[in-house]
Amino acid sequence: MATTSSNVTELTINTIRTLAMDGVEKANSGHPGTPMALAPVAYELWTNTLNYDPSSPLWPNRDRYILSCGHASMLIYSLLHLAGVKKVDANGKVESGLSVTLDDLKNFRQWHSATPGHPEYGHTTGVETTTGPLGQGVANSVGFAIAERWLAARYNRPGFKLFDYNVYAQCSDGDLMEGISQEAASIAGHLKLSNLCWIYDDNNITIEGRTNLAFSEHVPERFRALGWHVVEIEDANDLNALADAYQSFLDNVESPTLIVVHSIIGYGAPKKANTSAAHGEPLGADEIRATKAVYGWPEDQSFFVPPEAPKYFASTLGARGKKAREAWETLFAKYKQAFAKEATEIEQMQRHELPAGWDAPVPEFPADPKGVATRVSGGKALNMYAERIPWLIGGSADLAPSTKTLLTFKETGAFSADDYSGRNFHFGIREHGMAAAVNGMTISGLRAYGATFFVFSDYLRPSMRLAALMAIPSLFVFTHDSIGVGEDGPTHQPVEHLAAARAIPGLIVLRPGDANEAIYAYRAALKETKHPVAMVLTRQNLPTLDRTKYAPANGVERGGYTLIDAPGGKPQVILLATGSELSLACEAFDQLAKEGIAARVVSMPSFELFERQDAAYREQVLPAAVTARVAVEAGIRQPWDRYLGLGGGFVGMHGFGASAPAQTLYEKFGITTAGVVAEAKRVLGK
Repeated sequence: MATTSSNVTELTINTIRTLAMDGVEKANSGHPGTPMALAPVAYELWTNTLNYDPSSPLWPNRDRYILSCGHASMLIYSLLHLAGVKKVDANGKVESGLSVTLDDLKNFRQWHSATPGHPEYGHTTGVETTTGPLGQGVANSVGFAIAERWLAARYNRPGFKLFDYNVYAQCSDGDLMEGISQEAASIAGHLKLSNLCWIYDDNNITIEGRTNLAFSEHVPERFRALGWHVVEIEDANDLNALADAYQSFLDNVESPTLIVVHSIIGYGAPKKANTSAAHGEPLGADEIRATKAVYGWPEDQSFFVPPEAPKYFASTLGARGKKAREAWETLFAKYKQAFAKEATEIEQMQRHELPAGWDAPVPEFPADPKGVATRVSGGKALNMYAERIPWLIGGSADLAPSTKTLLTFKETGAFSADDYSGRNFHFGIREHGMAAAVNGMTISGLRAYGATFFVFSDYLRPSMRLAALMAIPSLFVFTHDSIGVGEDGPTHQPVEHLAAARAIPGLIVLRPGDANEAIYAYRAALKETKHPVAMVLTRQNLPTLDRTKYAPANGVERGGYTLIDAPGGKPQVILLATGSELSLACEAFDQLAKEGIAARVVSMPSFELFERQDAAYREQVLPAAVTARVAVEAGIRQPWDRYLGLGGGFVGMHGFGASAPAQTLYEKFGITTAGVVAEAKRVLGK
C-alpha cells in the first residue's frame, strides 16, 4: 500500500482503527467502536502534544495518559505498539522488546497476553493504572495530578523544574455517569489542578441504546460549575480543533480542563456506526471488509501495519520525548550535586524504598488497664512514621478529628490550591474519590493514605479492590471498627466488613489489639511494597497489655502470635482474637486457669500476614492436635472457619448491632469474658 507524506496522518489514524477492529474480531469479544471513533483524538495527543519517551516509559517527568474507558483497550494497545513503547521488567529495567508486539495484538484477551480485556497496571508497560470499572481511571487521574503538584512544590528549585508533567484521562459517557467521577471532578476543581485534562468522548451511545435513555444533563455546564475550563469539539476527526483544544489546556493555569469531543462510535462502519451494535461486540467479517473499503484499506488483510505509521510515531512522539527525557536527566544530574538530600528522596521514591532508619526506634506504651483507643495510638504511630518518611502523606474524608489521622508535627500543613506542599489532605465527604486518588498518588511513588469510618469501606471498596489487583501499597485507615461505636447505632457499626475486607485477594487487613500492637501494625503496613493495607482501629479505649506478662507486640508483623500460653505450652483450648476483643480473651484465659483449664491466647491481627509464615511457625502457634478453638471478634464468624474447623466455637456477631452505649452492646450480644469462658467450655465438652 503506497503512501506519501501528505496522507501519513490519515494512514496512521486508520492503522489504529483497523488494529482495534481486527483484534476484537479475532478474539470474538471486545469493544471496537470507541477505538475507531477516538483514533484521531489519541493520534493528535500522542504525536503532537504528549511529553513521553517510548524508550524510557518510567521516566519520572513523563506525561501520563490514562484510558479511563478501559473497555476500549485496543486503543491504548494499538498506541503502545505503534509508538514502540519498550517493555520494562519487574525491577524497572528497560528491555529491548516492545511492551505490545503485533503478536500481542493478535492475542487480544488471551491467556498470558500483554493485551488483556481491560488495561492492567503492572501487566503491560505503558498502562499507567488499571481501568475498566468506569470512573476509576478519571478518579485515579486526580491522584496523579495531585502527586505532580506535591512533588513540584517539594522538590523543584529555581532553575531546576524537575516536575511539571501533565495528566490526560480519556473518558466516556459511562465514566461521567458514575458517581465516583463526580467526586473526583469536584475535588480536582476545588484544588485547581490545572495539570489535569479529561478528554470526554461524547458519542451518545451505551450498550442499551442512546444515552438519553438515562442521561440528559448538560455535562459542560456541570463541569463549569465545578470550576473546570471546558472546551467543546464538534467533530472528533477535526485535527485542527483537537490541536487547539490541547493547546487551550496547556495555556490554562487556573483550573483542570474538560475537552468534550463529539464522536461517532464505530466511525466508518456502513451499518453499525453510531449504533450500540458497535459498542461491545465484534463488527463481523462482512462489516469489517466494508469498513476497510471506506478507509481505503486492504479489505482482506488483518493486522496490517504500514511501516509509515510507526515511523511517524518515532519521528514525533519518540523524538520529542527522547529529547525532553535526556534534558531532564542532565538537569537531574546537576540537581543531585546541588541538592543531594532531595535527590536521594526522589530516587528512593522511584525505587519504592523508604529512608534508612524509618522503622526504628519503636516506642512502647506502658501497661495501662484503662488504655487508649487504637485510633489514638494509631494516630501517634502514623505521625511518628510520617515524620521519618517525608513522602508519607494523606488525609480523611472529613473525619480527621475522629480518625486521628491529621499529621501534626511541624511543617506539615494542608494541601490546597494555595499551597501544594502540604501533607494533610481534606478529601471532603467523598470516600470513593478519596480512595481512587490515594491509588493514583501511590502509583506515582508517594506513600499515600486515606481515612474514614470502617462502615464506609463499602463506599470505597471498588478502589480498595483495584489497589489489591494492581499490587500497590495504598493505605486505607478505618476507625470506629465495630459495635464499639455505640450510640450511633447499626448504620454506623460494621459487622460484616472484616469478612468483606479479608475476602479481597492481596489486601492486608490489620486489626491491632492494643496501643503497642498499633505501633507495630503501622510498621508492618509501611513495609509493604506490593500490597495495600486496611488498618482497622477502635473508637473505644482498649487496655494496654502488660508486656512483662505477655509476648512482645512485634509478633504483629507475623500476623498471628502466641500472646500468653498454658504452662509447658500444652493448651487444652486455643482462644484467638483481634482488636478490642483481645483483652476479653486474656481475661478468659485467667478465668479458665482458675478453673483448671489450660488455654492459649493467640493474637491474630492479620490473617494475611499469618498465612505468609512457614508451615512450622503456623503449626507452632496453632498446633493441629489442639482442635478445641474459640475465636473472639465483634464481627461475623465467616472468615474464622479456616482456623476453627467444624468443632470450633465463636463469640461475636450474628446480626446487626443496635443503638446503645458500647459496654451495653457487648453485654447484650454476649461478647464478654463470661461468654468466652462458656464457649471454651462448650467446645471442650465441659
